[in-house]
Amino acid sequence: MRTRSSVNTSSVARQPSVPNAISSIRRLHSPTPKRLTDYGGSRHTDSVSTFADLAAAAYCPRKLYYRRRDDEFEIPETVRAKRRLAFRYPNLAAPDSDLASEPIAVTPTQYRANLGCLREHDAWELLAQPDRTEVLLEGKDARGIAHKVDDETPTVSLVSAGEPPEEGVWAPQSVRAVAAAKALAWESGESVERAYVEYPTHGRVRTVELTTRKKARYREALARARSIDGPPSRIDNDAKCDACEYRSRCGTKTRSLRSLL
Repeated sequence: MRTRSSVNTSSVARQPSVPNAISSIRRLHSPTPKRLTDYGGSRHTDSVSTFADLAAAAYCPRKLYYRRRDDEFEIPETVRAKRRLAFRYPNLAAPDSDLASEPIAVTPTQYRANLGCLREHDAWELLAQPDRTEVLLEGKDARGIAHKVDDETPTVSLVSAGEPPEEGVWAPQSVRAVAAAKALAWESGESVERAYVEYPTHGRVRTVELTTRKKARYREALARARSIDGPPSRIDNDAKCDACEYRSRCGTKTRSLRSLL
């Protein structure tokens, strides 16, 4: 990744442009999806899944089924506000920044300390001054929005509005990061060995290495997403179900013999 002498904070503060991504998808020669959101990209097509499809398939295939059926998933404004923090790191790290009014999940003192550590991260240039933001990536098997991209040394970063685990990233986010990295590699024609997941409400970033195991989980999620043609079996995981927006409707119909009995 190239070295930049200074950070142009006015450039960093620029808000992501989803309409630009929508315009770009309309120019594609492949079938045009019906809608595009910064949650994960375009709508599912028969041959190409979205990054959001794969993350949902890794979390719970049944959730993916309901999301596809509804076709009206919208990003809450609270989530958008938290994600926008990721495009303002230099401004937020300033001593005179009013962090008390920001949607951060830790104290202002801790947040500034975390951003101080972030400045020492190998990927700081990508995080603070990416070449492109809100980029529609078209891979061989998956398409979607990458929140930040460095072009010189192809690198990609995704932004999460949630809380990071104690180590690494959550499994669905790992699958999504691998999907974005592989799509960038497909477009650039260069190898992409890692991706990043940012947790801007905490001022943290985690690295996702494209190991054999992580790529296998990506392929498994891809196969799940492609195979869904009806409501999959319910999962036995109360923690996942409690956090799911479809929990009130889930279970009305199932192909699971165990559930039917």
